[in-house]
Amino acid sequence: MAALGVLDEIVDTGRYPLADSESPGRHEAVRRARADLEDSGCTVLRGFIRTQLAETLRVQGERIAPHAHYVIERVNVYNIPLDAELPQDHPGRIVLERGNAFVPRDRIPADALIHQLYTDQRFQRFVADCFDLPEVHEFADPLAGLCLNVVAPGMSHPWHFDTNEFTVSMLTQSAESGGVFEYCPNIRTPEGEHLDDVRAVLTGSGDRLVKRLALRPGDLQLFRGRFALHRVSPVVGARQRHSAIFAYTDRPGVVGTVERTRQLFGRVLPDHLAAEAAAVRGDRLLD
Repeated sequence: MAALGVLDEIVDTGRYPLADSESPGRHEAVRRARADLEDSGCTVLRGFIRTQLAETLRVQGERIAPHAHYVIERVNVYNIPLDAELPQDHPGRIVLERGNAFVPRDRIPADALIHQLYTDQRFQRFVADCFDLPEVHEFADPLAGLCLNVVAPGMSHPWHFDTNEFTVSMLTQSAESGGVFEYCPNIRTPEGEHLDDVRAVLTGSGDRLVKRLALRPGDLQLFRGRFALHRVSPVVGARQRHSAIFAYTDRPGVVGTVERTRQLFGRVLPDHLAAEAAAVRGDRLLD
């Protein structure tokens, strides 16, 4: 947990008083977040980080960005093997190019602003309240629990679903142009994949299902990425797009699959191998 007072120095507590559970300002922030999440599966808490720390946030991200695992891979929207046995018209047969990169948790310093936020229990409690959950747990995955998503010029983070049911993220450096977060709210449910809608988005005929979101560095985004197809559009210009991903779950012990871990980080650890046969999941959706 971050040292007492450190979180107050990072977060704009005038707008988001995390430590005071009875504060009207905190209650209002939670109420708005829940309403947005119920409506579209996404909410943005503008200016969550203090304005004077925006440059620190950017510089820290820039310093660790070279640790990202860079490889352009052919993937599908479910991040399952491309040779998986699927019906001919299944959207999982549509091959996408993934050019974004991830800095894993074990390359992010403990004193980085994003690491201090991720491990702070008051921040976790606030996140849980916004998602209307009894509690949240840090992702047990030693690489994917906290990471920096790096999208270089000319690259994108293609359409995909998240493994965990909800995602917390923060833009730390914006692209000069492009790099727009696009998503399709509730395009699938725990009971069904809605393959026709997914295929429509991937083939360009489902634009009516797509929402686009303008994010600024220091904004906190809460998102139900397990059920919403989403991507970051191609980055244009000379500057990379950086965003921190704070991975939490509503149950302990969740570890990423071996296949996805290799895709994202270029390596797997014993934790991933041990969890392969007994992954903690709450549904039977494709990954």
